[in-house]
Amino acid sequence: MTVSIDTAAASDTDLRARAIERLKKKRDFKLHLAIYVIVNALLIGLWAVSGTSFFWPVFPLAGWGIGIVAHAFDVYGGEPSEERIQHEIERLR
Repeated sequence: MTVSIDTAAASDTDLRARAIERLKKKRDFKLHLAIYVIVNALLIGLWAVSGTSFFWPVFPLAGWGIGIVAHAFDVYGGEPSEERIQHEIERLR
């Protein structure tokens, strides 16, 4: 019986560690998104007061936006399925 208790404790510890890691990833993404919005709002403000007709902030908006989408996919994209994990294990053997 101690084996199953130890296994359950290890499983709970593993789940806790994974939950903490996911929460940190979500917090980091929210910070990244907030910085993106603030910096790009400032760039758009600079563009607006400069009086130039070409909307040059499109370049940092698009470039950094790709990074934001990739970060969001990393955080909210979900875990790989067990089938894909097993397939990869077999491929590596």
